[in-house]
Amino acid sequence: MAWLLEQALTLGAPGRHWWWIAPIYAQAKIPFRRMKRGLPPAVYTANERDQSLTLLNGAMLWFKGGDDPDALYGEDVWGAVIDEASRCKEESWHAVRSTLTATRGPIRLIGNVKGRRNWFYTLCRRAEAGEPDMKYSKITADHAVAAGVLAGEEIADAERALPAAVFRELYYAEPSDDQGNPFGFDAIRAAIAPVSPGPPAVFGIDLAKSVDWTVVVGLDAQGHCCVFERFQAPWEETTRRVRTTIGTTPALIDSTGVGDPIVERLQVAGANVEGYHFTQPSKQRLMEGLAVAIQQHEVT
Repeated sequence: MAWLLEQALTLGAPGRHWWWIAPIYAQAKIPFRRMKRGLPPAVYTANERDQSLTLLNGAMLWFKGGDDPDALYGEDVWGAVIDEASRCKEESWHAVRSTLTATRGPIRLIGNVKGRRNWFYTLCRRAEAGEPDMKYSKITADHAVAAGVLAGEEIADAERALPAAVFRELYYAEPSDDQGNPFGFDAIRAAIAPVSPGPPAVFGIDLAKSVDWTVVVGLDAQGHCCVFERFQAPWEETTRRVRTTIGTTPALIDSTGVGDPIVERLQVAGANVEGYHFTQPSKQRLMEGLAVAIQQHEVT
């Protein structure tokens, strides 16, 4: 923010624009409010509707969202920041880059690491390799603690609370092994153990018929896998086999789509089952909870 303001104060003139781009418009309100708080009211005029500040020299600071890339074309921009770039659409980067062509204005791309499969990660690697007119900087939690910006205790608490892959990305700018693997390969290897001889305390069941597989997993009271069955069968056979396997032990069953009537049949038959409906948010919560459980050795 200080850099963008410095650019506008040093090179500003009526009709010259500087942009701050956030992944969505609502996020751009954050630096807009902070910039207003940080400046004496006498040195700018604010337009709340457009989220813009006009400085005394005529320069304009705009705080925009990258959720509609087509709306970013057309202007000549003298300098820009793309915030949380790993979460911004690549098309927004293309649009903003085109606005800097006539002015040859500088741009800073900032944000947390979010895996490897995004345009921001690729540009960072090019800058890190020394490509002309590009510079790469990496700031971690340790730098913030050393500078007195953050407390070491807070970082330690975040490490305990967050999945290891998420923590390493957000606090140490280390991309996860694979965006499809939020658990971390080392954590998975550490969680591998023989099947437990203990009795199951709970079951989780994923249903399928022919294309995919029905899978029944049982965990004992210590979170160790003690039952694992994987099969394909008609629904009647699947219902009977699941009922026999789980007995009266509590079970969560995928009730999405075709799973709903199977859950009802098992409940009518006296099984201690509960349906679990998959949505994008519910699956995300499951994945994050499982990642923490694996990394903290709560399950094997």
